[in-house]
Amino acid sequence: MRRPRRRNLVVAGAGTAAVIFAGYDIWLWLSNYLSDNFHNDFTFYFAAARLGLAHGWNGLYDLKLQQEQLDAMRSRITVAQLARYVSPPPLAWVVVPLTVLPYRVAYWVWSAILVTALALAWQLAAPGRRRARVLFLIGAIGWLPVIYGLQLGQPALLVAASVAACYALLTRDRQIAAGAVLGVLVLKPQLALLIPAALLVTGRWRAFAASAVVMAALAIASAVALGPGGVASYEALLNFATTVPQNQSQTLAAWIQNIPATRAVQAAIALWTLALAYRMRGRGAETTLAIALVGGLASSPYVHYDDLTMLGLAALLFMRGPCPRGTYAYVAALVIAAEGFPIWGAGPVLAGELGALLLLSIAALKHGAGVAEHEEAEGEHHADLDVRSSRAGPDPG
Repeated sequence: MRRPRRRNLVVAGAGTAAVIFAGYDIWLWLSNYLSDNFHNDFTFYFAAARLGLAHGWNGLYDLKLQQEQLDAMRSRITVAQLARYVSPPPLAWVVVPLTVLPYRVAYWVWSAILVTALALAWQLAAPGRRRARVLFLIGAIGWLPVIYGLQLGQPALLVAASVAACYALLTRDRQIAAGAVLGVLVLKPQLALLIPAALLVTGRWRAFAASAVVMAALAIASAVALGPGGVASYEALLNFATTVPQNQSQTLAAWIQNIPATRAVQAAIALWTLALAYRMRGRGAETTLAIALVGGLASSPYVHYDDLTMLGLAALLFMRGPCPRGTYAYVAALVIAAEGFPIWGAGPVLAGELGALLLLSIAALKHGAGVAEHEEAEGEHHADLDVRSSRAGPDPG
């Protein structure tokens, strides 16, 4: 009787804390918006959509034209290192229908779309029964990376919903649809950088092919819309973005302090992640996608705080499958590490991501050794039976 009672107390305590944090985070979101309606990333998506409609998409990354649109919106924002539109063209295209609305109305419609995406990702990915699933939803709203992304209007939740939908479709053996829905990744590719490659190495060929076709089509459409000049401007902005210290501070570049060396280490982590996904391919799509998300964040050259939303999705997906002992405690530690980012920075989260890959690698090696021993024992057993049968002579029947 003690164990169920203790578990109920833990669940009640966690639920109470989640409700308090969720209420505080919603208040924080609203108060920040009311203090400055334009201090968010949706402002730049909205301005980029208007720019494309007014001047053509080939001028999308012209900083003077971006400033012109920001001024027309009366945002009082000046284009700067971190204040500019550098997202792929499809994100501006998605926002085009909202440009018929006043900016403030458009912001809340966009926010409603993101909240719907959060609900969809939770519905498809959250493990457990009803009470536990509700607790995960409240906890997500009370988790700072999620609410920060909502406040900014970042598309991370749209990408999270697409990965969760990919998982749900894979479990129904609808690989082409599962791959096609990953086309949403073009809105912010670094959030799920290794998902298509993980599908490939784990033998989900049709899903990989469908994702490659959809993303290639969107990339070609973007290049055509931008034209040679627009593509060159976009490349220049991306190259500049990689040199901004704030864009490096939450990646391994902050630890290694050398960009070429950092890129080599990040490539090695990406290969490690894909090898681990292959090794654990028999554990289901949820494990494959979770590993790809964690390894993708650890190896990404460009990570911001709200991008850790994908780490939460990885935890939910992984907990749907067979969990090693201590999984829930480790996930709780990662959640706390991300929650306290404003205090202690990105170090604990990065260490947690790499630690998760290491622990999974150890589990995979043990699992592989156990399977090999089992197969060897089975082989010896069958060989022994064959010897006994030969000694007994032919079956007269």
